[in-house]
Amino acid sequence: MSTHLEESLQREVGRIRGKLTEMSVLGEKALRDCVKALAGRNRQTAYAIILRDQYIDELEREVDRLCLEFIVRQQPVASLLRFAYATIKVNLELERVGDCAESIARQTLKLLDLSAEVPIDRFQEIADLSIPMLRDATLAFVNQDADLARTTIEIEHAVDLLKSKLNSDLIALFRENKLPFDALNPLVMISRRLERVSDLARNICMETLYMCTGEYVRHAGAEAFRMLFVDEHNSCCSQMAEAIAVSLNQPKFIFSSAGLDPRPIDPMTVSFMKEQGLDVARMVPKALNQVPNLDHYHVIVVLAPEARKAFPRKPRKEVFLDWSVSDPSQVQGTHAEVSAAYASAFQFIREQISDLVGAILGENTNQPTINNQPIQ
Repeated sequence: MSTHLEESLQREVGRIRGKLTEMSVLGEKALRDCVKALAGRNRQTAYAIILRDQYIDELEREVDRLCLEFIVRQQPVASLLRFAYATIKVNLELERVGDCAESIARQTLKLLDLSAEVPIDRFQEIADLSIPMLRDATLAFVNQDADLARTTIEIEHAVDLLKSKLNSDLIALFRENKLPFDALNPLVMISRRLERVSDLARNICMETLYMCTGEYVRHAGAEAFRMLFVDEHNSCCSQMAEAIAVSLNQPKFIFSSAGLDPRPIDPMTVSFMKEQGLDVARMVPKALNQVPNLDHYHVIVVLAPEARKAFPRKPRKEVFLDWSVSDPSQVQGTHAEVSAAYASAFQFIREQISDLVGAILGENTNQPTINNQPIQ
């Protein structure tokens, strides 16, 4: 027969699980409504999603309060302490799902006044994987089902592939003048947010495995060193920097770029980088708020004075570097003069990246390379 203490524990655990389930259901509904709003070009539905996000935020605060009360009142140990700790982290992931839905709704609003053909079937395909992932991840946590958690994690790779294929198709449509640039960024953002839901579901599954086994499963790529290059338009220097950095062939680094006001990549930049053996034609200009996990970056490099205004104070966690360089795409003159400007910017950026990556790796690490050739 259960004691009063055991019954009290089970009531509180059940209440917390119920709130988590409620958050997950709200998040799932918001995401499905996002797809409906996008497909039906429904402004009212988009606004409703944005307004309803406050309910998920309120639940997130309520679960936090319940967990803290549970820890103080019950003073749990072993599996129950792991449950409380994991719940706090899962609670945050579910709140972020609501943020993803709100972001998708806001991007959808940007598309409503544009005459752009949206490949809704492709977005539906991603949603049909990531949303059930979220539901199964929550069920795995609530039911302490480690097997379901492991099975659910495996789906994330398929979502990544669908997102990459969709983004490539969107870029192709843009190049064929079938998709305006003003529509490209919102659509890419929506695909990333839908893919992000699968990442959050994976995180919930990892917390489930921790709760069930007591072993902490490291997030894939958590050991990676992240570096972001920022300029005004993400159409020239920052794209050059990202391409150079990626070509260093350093598996423990993640490089990305962004701009304050994204614009299409400058054609001369594409041509010049091709001469250097680097392809930037497939890269998509993006804004800072489109960079996944921006708060997880270790180094932020600004390549234009204008970009400094996005970082008025030195970040508390990131290393902030100013490599302001003249934008060669703005140079007026002969072809030789423009080419010289590109070569100068390229050389400057390459040397800075080489020295920085070398410093991070340490003196005893192999020298970085571009296209398997040592950087001089």
